[in-house]
Amino acid sequence: MFRQVAHRLLSRSTTNHSACAASTIRRPYSTEVSADASSGDSAFVEAWKKVAPNIDPPKTPIQFMEPRPPTPSTLPSKLTVNFVLPYAAELSKAQVDMVIVPATTGQMGILPGHVPTIAELKPGLLSVHEGNDVKKYFISSGFAFVHSNSYADILAAEAIPLDRIDPAQVQKGLSEFTQKLNSASTDLDKAEAQVGVDVHSALNSALTG
Repeated sequence: MFRQVAHRLLSRSTTNHSACAASTIRRPYSTEVSADASSGDSAFVEAWKKVAPNIDPPKTPIQFMEPRPPTPSTLPSKLTVNFVLPYAAELSKAQVDMVIVPATTGQMGILPGHVPTIAELKPGLLSVHEGNDVKKYFISSGFAFVHSNSYADILAAEAIPLDRIDPAQVQKGLSEFTQKLNSASTDLDKAEAQVGVDVHSALNSALTG
């Protein structure tokens, strides 16, 4: 029975491949979202009115989306950066010359016109360059999303300005976690100590580098 059903589905998908491909629904990119989202999701609103006609429907996510500018035909002179933490926005639509992020593959510089990229971030130094001004942050982890229209969204779990970090505390923490790693007897203890060593080593490199 299962083989018959599977064979029927496979045959149908083969014969109707062109029709399915033509009717595939593609989700719009953020650059394609209509600027007028005041009406929200009409299907959701209509369904809500049937269930609770006396209560205004809640706003849907699309009503909070702001369409991105289209990809420019010429290379822009500035990179637009959003640097966001779970509890705050460090930078919002900041116009900068360059951002350097600590990707898992190494330090990655992002300039205007950078190819679209998604990069996982590791503990390390993030620097924002605008003329002669350089802002430095130490981040714990996160992701960087670079878009084709010279926008970059950087999301970090934790971040702190580099000048607020106490070098003495970093050295103390590195020494403590190194001792814990050397004396760890279980895999869990070793893993936790290794994370501490890695983070404090990255902190030390950011401060001394």
